[in-house]
Amino acid sequence: MIIKSEIIYFPLLIFIYLIVPRNGYPENYDDMILEKAKSKLDTATFGAGCFWCTETIFERLKGVEKVISGYSGGHVNNPSYREVCNGNTGHAEVCRIIFNPDIISYLDLLDVFWQIHDPTTLNRQGNDVGPQYRSVIFYHSRDQKMMAENSREKIISSGLFTDPVITEISPLINFYQAEDYHQEYFLNNPGQTYCTLVIAPKVKKFTAKYQDKLK
Repeated sequence: MIIKSEIIYFPLLIFIYLIVPRNGYPENYDDMILEKAKSKLDTATFGAGCFWCTETIFERLKGVEKVISGYSGGHVNNPSYREVCNGNTGHAEVCRIIFNPDIISYLDLLDVFWQIHDPTTLNRQGNDVGPQYRSVIFYHSRDQKMMAENSREKIISSGLFTDPVITEISPLINFYQAEDYHQEYFLNNPGQTYCTLVIAPKVKKFTAKYQDKLK
């Protein structure tokens, strides 16, 4: 004789068997963990001159998951590198920094930002000249805007720079990923002249000062 409870019980067992493998975890467990990890990540977007330099430094920091070189702040959709270099698109060379705020904070990233470039030169970093090389912070939220503005005020009052700090702080309105050959440029082209003469000395200076924050 089949008892009513058995009619309910056996289909339930089959259902559990189908969705829960024998190790006791749902089949999409890895995806669930990945999504949970992604939900903890935040994004910062900085322009500090040539994105080859900026990328190389930020990707060395603990808590930084990924750095993507690209273009922001202009009026041309999906510009090419050549178009941006002409200086007529309004875009700045920037790096999108995806980070884990449980490991490194937005304020920590701002601290590095101020240290790795000269925020007092208009549309210029060293021999790199043009509006695409301007010092700029593109904020993603009101909290980031407030932190960026407060950070800039602290830098100004600190006297670290004798000339006026002219860093732009603007909302992020667009971001276009740069061409593939720009991504991880220093890693892939260590012997290139710009890398050996410009980027390598910056990286050496940075790593000496921020050893405790490096991966």
